Amino acid sequence: MIRLLRSLRARLAAEDANATIEFVFLFPLFIGIFSSSFEAAMLTSRQVLLERATDMVVRELRLGIGETPTHDELKTRICEYAGVIPDCDQSLNIELEIVSTETFAIRTGAVQCVDREQDITPALSFTPGLKNELMLVTVCAVFQTMNPVSGLGLRLPKLGGNGYYGIVATSAFVNEPS
Repeated sequence: MIRLLRSLRARLAAEDANATIEFVFLFPLFIGIFSSSFEAAMLTSRQVLLERATDMVVRELRLGIGETPTHDELKTRICEYAGVIPDCDQSLNIELEIVSTETFAIRTGAVQCVDREQDITPALSFTPGLKNELMLVTVCAVFQTMNPVSGLGLRLPKLGGNGYYGIVATSAFVNEPS
């Protein structure tokens, strides 16, 4: 009996597994921080490139380069300039609306992003406008979070609760008389 107690005491006093216990507690924390920082870097890169692509396309509209584009042509141009939007044709939505120059009132509702659960995503409102009208371009792109169960991926506001989040870019221009 004394031998059993000495053996048990020796096992309880041993410090052989201390490094393993520290690793088990700290490794998930470091992986969570790493994945959140990577997600933040991707989100920031996508936001900046979507803003740049929208500004480049609106600059072309301001300068009057080429014919008046259709909704699909604008989407194609933004996708070409952005470059890092996966499945760009399906994940991008463009709204073009006229802003009154008397009240400067714009819509107050939420920006419409692509609903990935439906097969058809029509342009909700796309009117090219007339001469000397102030036009507001709103572009929304939808992405899936890389790690939706922890870190930044858990905190991002989701669209429809399906693990996708949206980023929005806006720009404005005036239709010039020709």
